[in-house]
Amino acid sequence: MRKIFKNIDKPLLVIALILFAIGLVMIFSSSNVIAFMKNSASPYNYFMKEAIFLIGSLILSCFLIRFTTKSYSFLSYVGLVVVTVLLVVLFIYGSIRNRAISWFDFGFVSIQPSEFAKLIIIMWMASYYERNKNKLDKYTVSLFPLMVAAVIAVLIFLQPDLGTMLIFMGIVLFLFLASPTSKEIKGRIMLLGLGAVLVFFMVMVGSGKGFLQARQLERFNFLNPCSRYTSSQGTGYQICNGYIAINNGGLFGVGLGNSTQKYLYLPEAHTDSIFAVVMEELGYVTAFGILILYFLLLGRIVKIGRESYTNQGALMCYGVAVYIFIHILVNLGGLFGLMPLTGVPLPFMSYGGSFTMVLVFSLTVVERVAYETRMRENRKTSKK
Repeated sequence: MRKIFKNIDKPLLVIALILFAIGLVMIFSSSNVIAFMKNSASPYNYFMKEAIFLIGSLILSCFLIRFTTKSYSFLSYVGLVVVTVLLVVLFIYGSIRNRAISWFDFGFVSIQPSEFAKLIIIMWMASYYERNKNKLDKYTVSLFPLMVAAVIAVLIFLQPDLGTMLIFMGIVLFLFLASPTSKEIKGRIMLLGLGAVLVFFMVMVGSGKGFLQARQLERFNFLNPCSRYTSSQGTGYQICNGYIAINNGGLFGVGLGNSTQKYLYLPEAHTDSIFAVVMEELGYVTAFGILILYFLLLGRIVKIGRESYTNQGALMCYGVAVYIFIHILVNLGGLFGLMPLTGVPLPFMSYGGSFTMVLVFSLTVVERVAYETRMRENRKTSKK
């Protein structure tokens, strides 16, 4: 393990640990009120659960990083089967939260299989394209990952969890376009996919059936969230109270722990809207600093991917970078009223056990790619 630690990417590790530390502090600050006043639990409830998930994930990552990227082919196949089965079983034994059947509730903890599907599809598609790189001129070979991903996407959509499904498909689409598949096949598939989407929408509109449920349509009030007609239960209410929190913060914030909006005014203050609490308590300057750390992290992941000596390693790194970037974009876009609020967690900041585990494992995969690249360079140097 000492050898592995010596050769992993230290800047990526340091940035990630700083972001996780900030996240833990803000989860405690934003959740202690709702834990005590709404759930009659200890103010440390959410903080302790998140810390346990984070520490447990870090311990498990010490085992995951020992596996070579070549072995990810088998691991991802097993993971793909397991997560697909779990997504099906959810409809029988799953727990309903926010009108979606997305979690297995085990009492102290809840697990969301669709979160794990994001990392598993990244690992599987990367290994698949590496293994079949000489056969990607065939439509059947090139299309197979998209068909597998479509099955999982449909299962996620039926929960219904439109936000997670769109992020999942965004990752899949990027990996397909970044793969060694010929440009001709990529172009035809993209045109076919666009045509299928247009036909689907035309059929839905022509039949008079809505593609989105009423609760999903409510999310499109983001353009005027502070209207006096906004429901206290709608997403407009959440966005509007987020604006109030952001406005309260100013440049340097009202001080850690001094947010007023977290006193049950701002829904999901410790999950979807946690960055509003960050800006209220720590101010715009600190929030901007966190954004810089995000860009440094993403840049580092992309750099590791570019330096990888295999397409598999590069695709895994790029997939993880896109996974994190989309989560940041969708979460902050919803918070600032630039797009519909979809309930997507903010990386490193939001409370969520499954999301934290997947994030840690994703970074571990990137670190494994960095380690193998470094070891290959060391062998080349020693031969000279």
